Amino acid sequence: MSVQALIFPEGYCAPLSVMETQVAIKLIKDTFERELAQNLNLTRVSAPLFVTQDSGLNDNLNGVERPVSFDIRDAGSDVEIVHSLAKWKRVALKKYGFGPDAGLYTDMNAIRRDEVLDNLHSVYVDQWDWEKVITRQTRNEYTLRETVNQIVDALYTTQQKLCEAFPQVEPVIASEIAFVTTQELEDRWPDRTPKEREDLICREKKLVFLQQIGGKLRGGEPHDGRAPDYDDWSLNGDILVWYPLLERALEISSMGIRVDREALLYQLAERKATDRVKFPFHRMLIDETLPLTIGGGIGQSRICMLLLQKAHIGEVQASVWPEEDVAACARHGIHLL
Repeated sequence: MSVQALIFPEGYCAPLSVMETQVAIKLIKDTFERELAQNLNLTRVSAPLFVTQDSGLNDNLNGVERPVSFDIRDAGSDVEIVHSLAKWKRVALKKYGFGPDAGLYTDMNAIRRDEVLDNLHSVYVDQWDWEKVITRQTRNEYTLRETVNQIVDALYTTQQKLCEAFPQVEPVIASEIAFVTTQELEDRWPDRTPKEREDLICREKKLVFLQQIGGKLRGGEPHDGRAPDYDDWSLNGDILVWYPLLERALEISSMGIRVDREALLYQLAERKATDRVKFPFHRMLIDETLPLTIGGGIGQSRICMLLLQKAHIGEVQASVWPEEDVAACARHGIHLL
């Protein structure tokens, strides 16, 4: 990505020093993790950095991203660094024996080497991945929306704690979230791109849960890509926040109720990906031996960047950036770690 794609807010000056930022990041992560676990009834577990290629457990994202892979000599296996743990978590819930309305969360670290680098994107991804068991009776939109509200409550509480500790930081998270579908956005702004629609609705509502991502809209195209084998496209969505510093919507979480047998087979057919039914994970879904679940990922660096009013994600995480980007950012008061 060229320097021209970066956004340099005029007169930018980060409210916290580099050292204060590190202290604040610890406060944010400790507080949010605690509040999230309490609100959703989650237990922390350990998670893999890589999985075997033939397990089918890696997240295929939009289907075009290349995973980082390598071989393990003594195991005789080829493995891939995870893109996310969307599928692994569901298997873990069964393995650990979680019952309804309880679940797990973990620190997920990933490498997405094909990511387009800009103010918001890095090849290093860190997020809280969480997953929770639901029942056939609670597999519905009410459960989805109630869970979103519980996450927003955890975010709002975290923001309050941060602002108490660092009064120079201004709040950016609203206490209430608006629920909007991708079809509603297309109906309202048919001549705009999906990204422009997100910016428009977030500028208006400030905090939005954008529902139903992955399936085709009436215009013939999906709002955005979603893998066909974890979220149910009719019961998923993204949490978006209007970020005045960059004058755009910022996605902080992708989540949803996961596919059941029927949704999996339909979505695989839609994406012409029925060959995936050979994988162990997909066989368990088809045989209905995995629990019904809801889950998602919540970006750790994204939340820290947002709450700390940083202009670039590289101000809250250490990664690799083109040298020209580092130099250009420094000239505009943006100091990348």
